[in-house]
Amino acid sequence: MHATKVLEHLKKHGQLLDFDIARAIDMPLADVRASLTELSARGDISRCSVTSYVKGKAIEGFQCRVSGYIPRPAPGRKPGVK
Repeated sequence: MHATKVLEHLKKHGQLLDFDIARAIDMPLADVRASLTELSARGDISRCSVTSYVKGKAIEGFQCRVSGYIPRPAPGRKPGVK
């Protein structure tokens, strides 16, 4: 049940950290991490562990994105090959 909500949020917003997902969909972090583990086991998402440092404090988390998703190129001019 929670896994579909998490997957839909990732499809809509792209690559995110687990605590950002939990905050955005108003779900406990433990439930989000359980859903991410389930989705990763099914192959629906790619997940890697990340350590961030905020004011010298280490914060462990997961960075996730939908498997096989390649974002569209950003709009605007692109440098040409010369």
